[in-house]
Amino acid sequence: MTEIRNVEQELSRFNTRLVAAALFVLFAFGLLAARLVHLQIYKHDELATQAENNRIAVVPIVPNRGLIVDRNGVILANNYSAYTLEITPAKAGELEPLIDRLAEIVDIQTRDRKRFRRLLEESKSIESLPIRTKLSDEEVARFTAQRFRFPGVEIKARLFRNYPLGDTGSHLLGYIGRINQAEKEKIDESDEAANYRGTEYIGKLGIEQSYEAELHGTTGFEEVETSAGGRPVRRLKSNPATPGNMVILSVDIRLQALVEQMFGERRGALVALDPRSGEVLAFVSKPTFDPNLFVDGIDTDSWKELNESIDKPLLNRALRGTYPPGSTFKPFMAMAALNTGKRSPSTIIQDNGSFVFGNHTFRSHGDHGLGPVDMVRSIVKSSNVYYYSLANEMGVDLMHDQLEPFGFGRKTGIDVDGEVTGLLPSTEWKRRAYKKPELQKWYAGETISLGIGQGYNNFTMLQMAAATATLVSGGQRYKPRLVREIEDVVTRERRRIASDALEPLPLKPEHVELINRALYGVTQEGTSVRSFIGAPYKSGGKTGTAQAIGVRANEKYNAAKLEEHQRDHSLYMAFAPLEAPSIAVAVIVENAGWGSDSAAPMSRRVFDYVLSGTVPSEEDLALTREGKSTTPVGKPRPAAEVLLPGAATIDLSTGAKLAQQEVPR
Repeated sequence: MTEIRNVEQELSRFNTRLVAAALFVLFAFGLLAARLVHLQIYKHDELATQAENNRIAVVPIVPNRGLIVDRNGVILANNYSAYTLEITPAKAGELEPLIDRLAEIVDIQTRDRKRFRRLLEESKSIESLPIRTKLSDEEVARFTAQRFRFPGVEIKARLFRNYPLGDTGSHLLGYIGRINQAEKEKIDESDEAANYRGTEYIGKLGIEQSYEAELHGTTGFEEVETSAGGRPVRRLKSNPATPGNMVILSVDIRLQALVEQMFGERRGALVALDPRSGEVLAFVSKPTFDPNLFVDGIDTDSWKELNESIDKPLLNRALRGTYPPGSTFKPFMAMAALNTGKRSPSTIIQDNGSFVFGNHTFRSHGDHGLGPVDMVRSIVKSSNVYYYSLANEMGVDLMHDQLEPFGFGRKTGIDVDGEVTGLLPSTEWKRRAYKKPELQKWYAGETISLGIGQGYNNFTMLQMAAATATLVSGGQRYKPRLVREIEDVVTRERRRIASDALEPLPLKPEHVELINRALYGVTQEGTSVRSFIGAPYKSGGKTGTAQAIGVRANEKYNAAKLEEHQRDHSLYMAFAPLEAPSIAVAVIVENAGWGSDSAAPMSRRVFDYVLSGTVPSEEDLALTREGKSTTPVGKPRPAAEVLLPGAATIDLSTGAKLAQQEVPR
């Protein structure tokens, strides 16, 4: 049967559909046109800026870190450029297989892997982290040829900090290390956040940390046109970085190296400063460490060795090591007695070798009595009984009030971070230090040993040196300073960093003269006479022997029965020349016994260097290093022979870098 079609109805239906489709197309084109108008006209400026930003990358230019030099221009810290192989974890995929493949073309040691894993834990996945540093040209070429195999891996040229003298002066200089999360948050909250864009390293200790603002410099930037793949095509604009300023220390690195050589393998600290200005001439802590180990991340084994060593090489003993001062405290006690009228210079005390208080006997060294002693003789011959009785007469609070102005028990204000206060006891201190009422009470018997620098007394060698400078210079006080000048890297202008003069102590000249005369007597007929035989200058000093551990009541000290780390410390405080002091020294050699055996000979050689321009003979240096030298032996050498081989020097008058010098050690 034939179907009859309604043509008109179908045409009508088709026309309706056609109109609907046409309207839809027109509507769609209308939307596109409206969107185009919105983007091209109303959003033109904003989108043009975004497009430009996508095309142009702003890359920070990290500045060269400023140089650190000693007072004579010897370079102690500089920079060098080297290639590093770096991985961005967010772009690299599985890291272990990737590193295994990298190790086939670039030498990657176990320590490199350990350091990378540690950095990975401390950093964000979007950061580029070094897996290998200081690549050779051959390694760079091998990786470049196969770069396509390693997504998220690239070679970068980075600046590395360098300490050309190795471990010499390490505690003084400090080191730089990667910025940790706490430091990053602190930077982000400061006004310096923009200046640290692209910077991954910051000063951690010593001068590197305390003068970070001077050494860091100003970050620059460059605008780089990039391809769609993010590769740089051409540089459009550049604002160069400004290097950090040069920091010039007051320290003489030759003297620093000499003292470190004299310590040898022994532990201790020495601080030498100028009483006329507060400038520090030597700032020694032994043992030292190599700050180069920290520059690109210290490996686990090296860190464990440093951190777990019984010798504590990371402890800055000059700044943070506290010790009983022993008999080096006696001249200050004598000055306190004169100031308060508790003793006159002519007061005679009978020294029979011991002092009995209650049921406790306080002994002198060797239990030998000195007979009748006045104030000068008490210092020259180091009478313990004289100062036991003086401490008993003065009491702890009067002692505290008289000795605290010398700087004992408080920070000196030196221009590096990390200084500790030490401890100068008082009844108020004990009430605050202990919670139990029975421990808060001060007992009279505790005062006695304070007179000879024992008991609760604990000070740093920096405090001892500063106090010595104040005592022998008639009360003049300065804040010690390690930095002498800052040189602007652009203008070459020098900014002098003057030490802050503090209010002088009201010491009577006749009292100062008496104490200095007594300290001179120590070098002529007292406990350090052997060390200063034949010295071409007059000096004063006081030996000290301080307990490392307590000795039971009425029990004699016997070093032979103790472990090496438990034996007494050797101390010496000194100044020279006698007529107009220009150097004050405090030195401790840990567990080395009598102050006259180890500490005093080192001070003699420091004075020889500063005042006579000579250093010990090789034979004398070897004996001093072993703690066996008192009287100098052999012919002294010129001071210039102390500098380590290969040190570069800057002429501070012209700024020109001089050639490396091969100087005998």
